[in-house]
Amino acid sequence: MKFFLLLLFLLLPLNADEVRPCYLELIENTANNFSVVFKVPAKGDKKLSLQAVLSQSCAISTPVRTQFRKSVYTEKYNIKCQKSLAESIITIEGLQNTRTDLLLRLEFLDKTSQSTLLTPSNNSYKVQKSASSLQVVETYTWLGITHILLGFDHLMFVFALLLIVDSMRKLLLTITAFTLAHSITLAGSSLGLLYLPQKPVEAMIALSILFLAVEIVNEGKGVKGITSKYPWIVAFIFGLLHGFGFAGALAEIGLPQNAITLALIFFNIGVELGQLVFVATVTLFSFIFARFMTNNILSLTRTVVVYLIGITSTLWLIERVISF
Repeated sequence: MKFFLLLLFLLLPLNADEVRPCYLELIENTANNFSVVFKVPAKGDKKLSLQAVLSQSCAISTPVRTQFRKSVYTEKYNIKCQKSLAESIITIEGLQNTRTDLLLRLEFLDKTSQSTLLTPSNNSYKVQKSASSLQVVETYTWLGITHILLGFDHLMFVFALLLIVDSMRKLLLTITAFTLAHSITLAGSSLGLLYLPQKPVEAMIALSILFLAVEIVNEGKGVKGITSKYPWIVAFIFGLLHGFGFAGALAEIGLPQNAITLALIFFNIGVELGQLVFVATVTLFSFIFARFMTNNILSLTRTVVVYLIGITSTLWLIERVISF
């Protein structure tokens, strides 16, 4: 468990913000009248060229209000439709030319909702007459998986833990502690029971990675720190912070009001599935490369990777503190 592909971290971008999906929300306020929220990430300061195309029976009924914040353009307006949206097609023009997804969420007067994830290869959705809970399960599980697998700072923290853990028993305890901790704060924050400002949380997440990098370097010098002795304790403490980070991402996505608990549970399950995929991949490649590389090469590569982790997390920390 002391080696992974150096290429992985050479290819990681210095900006650790995950690739966030676009977001389109339609909430029915009165019969066939909807308030619309359309969030589109920016490339630099340029908005992705996307347009929501609804039924021909619908028209914008209020001025479009636009806001640019945290690299996201948000448009808010109302639409008035001549008939129900059921059986109509909602298309996101331009999505096929991007590499991002879009979460579409609809809420109706009868408190039912529909959620789906549109992709570049499937950029339209036929509004159902009625939707099952399975739709929420599928959508939020996939959102959880993609969030963790594209959240490079979260993955780097988990990877650093794997570098410092030296037994399968410790690994199981450590991953379990991390999972339990971020599940607690993810749920508490999403339900409004806990709160921490997002920018300090993101800075502390970067600091947690830097802390592990320093611990690994010290261990190589023969000085064992608390992480080497009790990795599950460190994983639990910092896992609480990472949970607030997950909650911040989920808050930007939004939760269906009639299925908050269900969406929250399966978003968390998706995060865990993605995390398990990552851990299994690291373990597999570690085993394969350890069989074909000499100890000297393994040791050198591990050292280079640890210093890359330390440098990258330091840059993230500086960047995030400056953004306060």
